[in-house]
Amino acid sequence: MDRVKHEFDRRWFAKFEALLDQVSVGPTWLKDDRIASMVADSLHHRDGRVYRLDAFTVMSNHVHTVFKPLPKPAPNSLSPEDVEYYSLASIMHSLKGYTAFQANAILSREGEFWAHESYDHWIRNYPEWRIIAYVLNNPVKAGNCQQWRDWKWSYVRRKWNQR
Repeated sequence: MDRVKHEFDRRWFAKFEALLDQVSVGPTWLKDDRIASMVADSLHHRDGRVYRLDAFTVMSNHVHTVFKPLPKPAPNSLSPEDVEYYSLASIMHSLKGYTAFQANAILSREGEFWAHESYDHWIRNYPEWRIIAYVLNNPVKAGNCQQWRDWKWSYVRRKWNQR
């Protein structure tokens, strides 16, 4: 049953991605270099603080990121069992809240900027480089550039850049 669900999820995600990549779907505020730059800066700002940022790509209407949450500072305990990590929910809330506020200010608008939900994948059994390659090649697949390195709003941690 898990295999059937995984296959369904995979096919659904592929259709969802194809729709997003058509650029005509939803607002394309991220095409604005001021917005894309602010989002990229915000992703970098949290690197080493709340997560280890491995890769991202800012598209015209969505963003892909690969990061690993870091442990929260534990002031009263040194026991390894007491280690608590920043949650995906808290990371996404912080990123979306800050960037939505900033983007709306830049665009002189009010209202919702990001979709309420995120489409999240936990990387557990896959080699990370395959997921990172997927993220980096998103603008190539969408026809925005020939090679991922040509896309202005992509980032990959140095260790992955050597592949």
